[in-house]
Amino acid sequence: MTYLQSLTKTATALGRTSSLFFGLPFDVARERYANAVRVGLIQQSMLSGAKFEQDLVALEKLTLGPLARRV
Repeated sequence: MTYLQSLTKTATALGRTSSLFFGLPFDVARERYANAVRVGLIQQSMLSGAKFEQDLVALEKLTLGPLARRV
């Protein structure tokens, strides 16, 4: 493996790790929403859940820019 290949792999891994780390607050928000639905604080609705997810993805992209996770 050449130096350039090693550097590329390291940079890719660092970017992936950063993305996961900075995405953690958004994962916590998803978990909190799910728990609120489970205990009955929020009405269970596929439409509401999808809207919440869309808003959260948009907020993540706006906040993190190129570090936002992609599916």
